[in-house]
Amino acid sequence: MTKKIGIIACGAIVRELIAIARRQGWDFELTAVPAQLHNRPERIAPAVAAKLDRWAARFDLILLGYADCGTAGALDELVARYGHVVRIPGPHCYEFYGGAIFTQHNETHLGTFYLTDFLAHHFENLVWKGLGLARHPELRELYFGNYTHLLYLRQLPEHEEATRARAAAARLGVEYLEADTGLAILEERLVALVANALRESSATESGVAPSCAG
Repeated sequence: MTKKIGIIACGAIVRELIAIARRQGWDFELTAVPAQLHNRPERIAPAVAAKLDRWAARFDLILLGYADCGTAGALDELVARYGHVVRIPGPHCYEFYGGAIFTQHNETHLGTFYLTDFLAHHFENLVWKGLGLARHPELRELYFGNYTHLLYLRQLPEHEEATRARAAAARLGVEYLEADTGLAILEERLVALVANALRESSATESGVAPSCAG
């Protein structure tokens, strides 16, 4: 029997998750949590919890379309309450998009501001206005005074956002860089995560303990 997957995702990665889920042929439904909550990460887990309350009984597996994302473990506490909820491994989306590119650049240039396709497209509303810089431009130095670079991580070439990303770098007064990351790293993690979770679920239902490699 096909397992039904519920995806509760940050609005910033909805398009990418749908592309991957369709490519993998999953039977899924997706609901989004506003991306604006990244400006107030303490509100992310409560928003996800409200959706979990409504969705928990409807799906064989629920995938949280989040890394830790500044929640300081609050999402992991939610995952621990349920036997069929998982989240994407990693600290934030820049890492699961960029992989080695992100790691290497982060080690070389600590003062880097990262943009994904979504964040580049919505920089004006989510960052400039979201952080109050439109009303108080003097806050730029407070928020971004220690940044030296902006790295645009491009996921989907058909949704080119380099022009907006370059404009954002100029606005912040930092050096502009870009890298093609695609979705391969995220897709690999999701496929492994979902396959393992469904395998454990099937083993539990059949009363057989999951096998351990070793």
